[in-house]
Amino acid sequence: MTDRIKNLRIDSDYTQAYVARAIGISQRKYSYIETGIQQLTDDLIIKLALFYNTSADYLLGLSDDPTPRWKQR
Repeated sequence: MTDRIKNLRIDSDYTQAYVARAIGISQRKYSYIETGIQQLTDDLIIKLALFYNTSADYLLGLSDDPTPRWKQR
């Protein structure tokens, strides 16, 4: 799960600080999310899914399809 979040950030050429600021958390907390130290809350999953335009299922490793559900219809 944390690898997917990190890969989405790297593939988008974003810094941790940029993403953290965009979703309203500190860079340190974002770093902890990527390393697995910080557990993802429902709120953070939603913010990250919206930010990266992907599905929560993809972020959680429940699906290999990154397409948001609303785009799959």
